[in-house]
Amino acid sequence: MDADTPTDEVLDELFSTIESRKAELPEGSYTTTLFTHEKGENYALEKLGEEMTETILAAKDDDREELLYESADLVYHLLVVLAMNDASLDDLREELKSRF
Repeated sequence: MDADTPTDEVLDELFSTIESRKAELPEGSYTTTLFTHEKGENYALEKLGEEMTETILAAKDDDREELLYESADLVYHLLVVLAMNDASLDDLREELKSRF
């Protein structure tokens, strides 16, 4: 992803990068670590839980900057867990759309 990516395409670009890391498993990539950790999927789930807690605490503390920072981490880890479970961003969009 580069600085020229339009804001409304950021999630798609991020998910595409996550899917690419899942397929290629490049060395030195944090995303690769989430897919290959010895704890398996539990490692990514633990990270997701950590980010959720940090997001809640930032909201509780009325710290908007920290809330946005932690929310970005939360969304990233959620997308990794979706990819691990062969769910796509489009699957998530469809689920959200079905709730209207």
